[in-house]
Amino acid sequence: MKIHKSIATISAAIALLGLNACSDNDNDDNPGNTIVNQTYSITVSNLTNGQPLTPIGVIVHTPGFKAWEAGEAVSTGLEMLAESGNPAEFLGESETDGSVISTASGSAPFGPGSRQSVSITVERTADLKLTLASMLANTNDAFTGVADWDISDLDIDESKSIMPHVYDAGTEANTETAATMPGPAAGGEGFDADRTGDIDKVTIHPGVVTTGDGLLTSALGEGHRWLGAAAKIVVTRTQ
Repeated sequence: MKIHKSIATISAAIALLGLNACSDNDNDDNPGNTIVNQTYSITVSNLTNGQPLTPIGVIVHTPGFKAWEAGEAVSTGLEMLAESGNPAEFLGESETDGSVISTASGSAPFGPGSRQSVSITVERTADLKLTLASMLANTNDAFTGVADWDISDLDIDESKSIMPHVYDAGTEANTETAATMPGPAAGGEGFDADRTGDIDKVTIHPGVVTTGDGLLTSALGEGHRWLGAAAKIVVTRTQ
């Protein structure tokens, strides 16, 4: 899996450029026009009972970039993330947008009760936004995350959190059959480019149906349900 701007890469770049010597004081007038960086730690906790979350795809940007919007069709990159869990194309698409500053991704899925963190360092910017997405692996095309979340109000050592919606990408029927879901409950197909007959727009996900509800062809059981939020996102500014 392609990892965009990993923690190690960012740390090496900081050391190489000597930016660790820059002031952390937000009130510094910066008379020498020294580049001042901001570093953010982004942590996602899995709140579900039986839904692994796939590697998080993280985008830091300024206003003007919008990864998804309820009622609108998703891009191919977001479709791939929502159906297969792979964030690479989603992040690659974003990097062609002039409003995007930096991207990062996790390295592996993480299960219920676990968390995943990435760190991103960017040049100090007045109006900074965060977009993040991760697939619920035991679904057809459900993903959770946040789009266009303002993080520019954080001072050093301050945090903010959000418990985002679970969305239905609308790019695949929610059949819940073993052949159509890539997660460990099914082990079936991931990304399928065909959207014929699908609603082809983002909606709030209604939840899974499961065999317990009478959908006998479903590969899912009661333990794969989620109630409300599936994840908690915490962002902390560390520099």
